[in-house]
Amino acid sequence: MAVPLRQTLKVGGYVARQRIARKDKFALVLQLEPLYQCNLACLGCGKIQHPKDILGQRLSVKQCIDAVEECRAPIVSIAGGEPLIHREIAEIVAALVERKKFVYLCSNAILMLKKMDVFTPSPYFAWSVHVDGLRERHDESVNRTGIFDKAVEAIREAKNRGFRVTTNSTFFGQDDATSIRAVLDFLNDEAKVDCMQISPGFAYEKAPDQENWLGVDRTRAIFREAFADGRRRRWRLNHSPLFLDFLEGKVDFSCTAWGIPSYSVLGWQRPCYLLAEGYASSYADLLATTEWDHYGRGRNPKCANCMAHCGYEPTAVMATVKSPKQSLRAIVDTLRPQPVGS
Repeated sequence: MAVPLRQTLKVGGYVARQRIARKDKFALVLQLEPLYQCNLACLGCGKIQHPKDILGQRLSVKQCIDAVEECRAPIVSIAGGEPLIHREIAEIVAALVERKKFVYLCSNAILMLKKMDVFTPSPYFAWSVHVDGLRERHDESVNRTGIFDKAVEAIREAKNRGFRVTTNSTFFGQDDATSIRAVLDFLNDEAKVDCMQISPGFAYEKAPDQENWLGVDRTRAIFREAFADGRRRRWRLNHSPLFLDFLEGKVDFSCTAWGIPSYSVLGWQRPCYLLAEGYASSYADLLATTEWDHYGRGRNPKCANCMAHCGYEPTAVMATVKSPKQSLRAIVDTLRPQPVGS
């Protein structure tokens, strides 16, 4: 694993405080989407299918800060769309880092080299580069040739400049244990990223590709095979050990959709960023008026094949904090060696 110890301890303390305060619903990570506009048309994403008037909208710096302060999540994942298109993205990141939030700036890397100078390395800031496979597989996923090479170039330059660099890989029906091992070996051993986030894909309603999604049984089978030779322990994965157990089918969890709320130009999305079930005008309204028990596998047909990290990682984190054994296991995993050059 490679979840930073600083982050592990802060999130653990935060969850403990919420439990002491008897709060039954609270945000672990805010999925902040300051715009939906993107410079790619990925086959598995439905964000750019929004009408042009919505694609032209932007959240202001103040709106972003207010959303973070309202939900109080210790981690903010800035996604989109492509966040680097936003003219004030550096100001948004700086304001959140100043507040000691752990910020992950998600990017397809096309604009990273051009924009890198306006960001400053910090233990609270990390690039999160979208890499869905090796060259051919990734370029197929994003529907454009040459993007994998741009991503690798940007990762290496960011590392050279002292930034913390993570990756975000979503796996689809075309993937298997061999392809998963290949990309994670490359990112871990050759690109030497600080850590990697992985997730089985989910069928966005507006995504152009509605066929190549992993079901629950196949997700468990391919991750069980991918992890079978012990590489899971060697890879620097940005996940709790229990979430990885969940992917393998060693444990099962209920969805905690409220754990990673999503705020965008349309408001607070119900129940998570994967489903379009309406929007709330405030975080308090989102918590109070969303019928949370109607979502998750076994509760809603739309969720039947979902094992995505946004719903199940929060459950794994809660289970980790509740268990001294699992808490120690998570802390031990943070102490694994970091990549050369970090």
